[in-house]
Amino acid sequence: MKLKLIVGLAAGLAVAGMVGSAEAQSKRPMIAVMDFDFGTIDNWWGQYDIGKGMADQVVNALLEDGSFRVIERKKLDTVLAEQDFAQSDRADPSAAKMAKMGKVLGVKYILAGSITKFSTEKRGGAVRIKGVGLGGSKAKSEVALTARVIDATTGEILISAKGLGQSNKGGGFDFAKDGFGVGTNAEEWRNSALGEAQEKACNEFVAALVAKKDRLE
Repeated sequence: MKLKLIVGLAAGLAVAGMVGSAEAQSKRPMIAVMDFDFGTIDNWWGQYDIGKGMADQVVNALLEDGSFRVIERKKLDTVLAEQDFAQSDRADPSAAKMAKMGKVLGVKYILAGSITKFSTEKRGGAVRIKGVGLGGSKAKSEVALTARVIDATTGEILISAKGLGQSNKGGGFDFAKDGFGVGTNAEEWRNSALGEAQEKACNEFVAALVAKKDRLE
């Protein structure tokens, strides 16, 4: 009799735990992170899409924090491709496209933004020569981004946040040589000054975003 009671109690606790876990999961907002626009900064990195790399880094930071549930990037890329989503739409997608994406992805919130700074400077100024590695012991790298969380059903901007990262470490990153196929999780990128600055910018942005999460329903 006691054994049956213990087993029944354990089963009840397990069910309660699963219900509690499901409730906690449902309270975390589901969000889709768009590739960042980078059209307002100088194009000196060749064909490397730093906007996609920035979005991947933000997704990683959001997952690490755990306050949001994030749509898988491959699923988002498929939807964007189907809609012929242009780079010019990244920072300010139309209400119609947001509504369609939200419906297809099953999300209410879409994060869209821009990279406002992505550079390495020496005493003589910013390095802008394609094919030349960036960095150096006297270099300063800076990455800045700004983004908004938009309600896909209404088009209303609910949250706006910024992030800035700086690095004075030596060791550059040559986009012309290494940019193709090197993602933001690659060791070569993480060890570069720009990679460190980007990680700091994304972490600061996510911290600012999470601090305002209560503005979401």
